[in-house]
Amino acid sequence: MNVFKPQSPNRLDKTLTNELDVSRNQVEKLIKDGLVSVNGKIITKTSYKVIEGDEIGYTFKEAEKRVVPPIDFDVEILYEDEHLLIVNKPSGLVVHPAPSVKEPTLVDWLIHKGISLSTISGEERHGIVHRIDKETTGALVVAKTNEAHEKLSAQLQDKSMGRYYLALIDCPLKDDTIVDKPIGRNPKHRLKMDVVPHGKSAKTAFVKLAQTEHGVELIAAKLFTGRTHQIRVHLNTLGRHILGDDLYGFKSKRDKIQRVNLHAYLLYLVHPQTGEKMEFVAPLFDDMTRYMTKYFDQRLINEKINPLTMDTLFTHF
Repeated sequence: MNVFKPQSPNRLDKTLTNELDVSRNQVEKLIKDGLVSVNGKIITKTSYKVIEGDEIGYTFKEAEKRVVPPIDFDVEILYEDEHLLIVNKPSGLVVHPAPSVKEPTLVDWLIHKGISLSTISGEERHGIVHRIDKETTGALVVAKTNEAHEKLSAQLQDKSMGRYYLALIDCPLKDDTIVDKPIGRNPKHRLKMDVVPHGKSAKTAFVKLAQTEHGVELIAAKLFTGRTHQIRVHLNTLGRHILGDDLYGFKSKRDKIQRVNLHAYLLYLVHPQTGEKMEFVAPLFDDMTRYMTKYFDQRLINEKINPLTMDTLFTHF
């Protein structure tokens, strides 16, 4: 049985829908079939109220378990030891399996490679401490042991672990800015998130880096919270969109810009065993590199995204 703890009060069906990223109908069937528990007790009522700290367990019928497709790709490993693994996730790769995911995932690749993984997040999320959207690229940490997983998860909470992102946006920001607005599921479009009155708290800082002659801007972003689509949603509130992000409003044909140009560039953490402060830089993928080389002053870019000074970009917030 897979288990997790909700971060805010809500109906059981809504909590599961958000957590599993599946349809409400699938979740309702799961609950009514007696495959969901709260604090060890089977719950068959979809409107059951759960609160922060409850332990929600769920499982899928044997027949509903997915068959892992062939693994015909590889993922760049930036760092590895017996406690953790840092990868540079490519675009188009889903991090962990879900009932709606038919293609192989990062977790499938990790298992295929025989890499030892933590188990405290359940079978489908072996080792996954934090996620990146399917189309987003960049640095991702994977826990190999349960002890490492618990310590890294605690760092997410106390902010001693985090990431700096780079993004190409369709219109320059007026100024460096912070957006502090709650995010939840868009009530009219299940695939989208949105700023909603009773959503989870979300805070993002944005810094201007460089601009092209035709108005595209390279920005850096720092997350103070980790909500689904957070950077994309908060940019949308500013009337800005990441190149390739047609879900939130960028207008382009997919044959020109094939994916969301958002990259988790620098990851910082405290090693869960040694206590050493560590930083990892995930090289940009070819598509973003080509665009930036063609349209930006490369010397300026190299100066702006220097890993040694990345944190100083955000000191004025």
